[in-house]
Amino acid sequence: MSTAYITDVAAVLPNQPVGNDAIESVLGEINGKPSRARRIILRSNGIQHRHYAIDPATGLSTHTNAQLTAEAVRALTDSESVLANMDCLVCGTSLPDQLLPNHAVMVHGELANRACEVVATSGVCLAGMTALKYAFMGVACGEFTSAVATGSELASSVLRSHAFESEVEAKIEALDATPEIAFEKDFLRWMLSDGAGAVHVQSKPAAQGLSLRIDWLVIKSYANELDACMYSGAIKTDAGDLLGWKELPSEQWANDSVFAIKQDVKQLNENIVPYTVEKPLAEIVQQKNLNVDDIDYFLPHYSSGFFREKLSEGLKNINFDIPMERWFTNLTSKGNTGSASIFIMLEELLHSNKLKSGQKILCYVPESGRFSTAFMLLTVCDSETNNEA
Repeated sequence: MSTAYITDVAAVLPNQPVGNDAIESVLGEINGKPSRARRIILRSNGIQHRHYAIDPATGLSTHTNAQLTAEAVRALTDSESVLANMDCLVCGTSLPDQLLPNHAVMVHGELANRACEVVATSGVCLAGMTALKYAFMGVACGEFTSAVATGSELASSVLRSHAFESEVEAKIEALDATPEIAFEKDFLRWMLSDGAGAVHVQSKPAAQGLSLRIDWLVIKSYANELDACMYSGAIKTDAGDLLGWKELPSEQWANDSVFAIKQDVKQLNENIVPYTVEKPLAEIVQQKNLNVDDIDYFLPHYSSGFFREKLSEGLKNINFDIPMERWFTNLTSKGNTGSASIFIMLEELLHSNKLKSGQKILCYVPESGRFSTAFMLLTVCDSETNNEA
């Protein structure tokens, strides 16, 4: 099988960046009261700015998820040619604008380009990587010569105050003592933000400039071992099972904030590094004969700066210590945009003038939905120096 190349990456972040002190004025206060958890969580996650597809003056949405995704595709270099020749469009997101039709066909409708294969991938943070893998495999096996994969999030649509119950006062002291313990709903209001990214995948490197050869992309799920951790449109039973919204009376949807994004933060803290770093990467290192000294850049997606040291410890535990000076992340300035985050990081790095042909980039995207992970190895190349892996 041949390989495939990321020949361009684009990112779109809606509206002006929102600083920490302005978040609640944009998302709204719950029951008219400021959150006592906000400062604690923001201090832990280290995020300084994020973006919301919300007009701060009116509180109304400025974009749909499909519109924001289409903007990212149009932001690709020579987008007219990309749209005219695209064989496949693959779009991943956590929260589409509606239950159906699927997100990808809605993006296709916004783009209004020629008829092509259109696929949607669902999930949480991995939705962008599963979209990219479909595009990668389609190009590598010769089915397509040009494909576009996207990752996008419009988390603000379910982060506004009306989507949440009042805070549980009894949990505040525990939050002060242990930062990783927070409300399953309020916690995520200060973690997530909006954004979209698009990658152009082709069978040959770009004629000019640098491309990223996709050497491999490995995705693993551990849902066979662990219960759901992050969810929406459901409630979690005492037995650890999810009871979906269709099984609940409609009045409970609002009373229990069923459609708010929820996360079992204790479960997250206990399992995210062992199951998305240590266990899978140790296997990948052996299977792919991966050498830590060959990695020039490590692009980790993590939800919070709180996990940065824990991730580093996890790498050391499997003897794959990547020095932090080789890490590249823009979490603090761009926010946690879920499935779009890895594309938003790649876009900044690819256009930073830091890359040189022959360098290796290791990308890591975990997902706490029911604990899955993805690792991808890229090689920087140009049209003259490209060599097959």
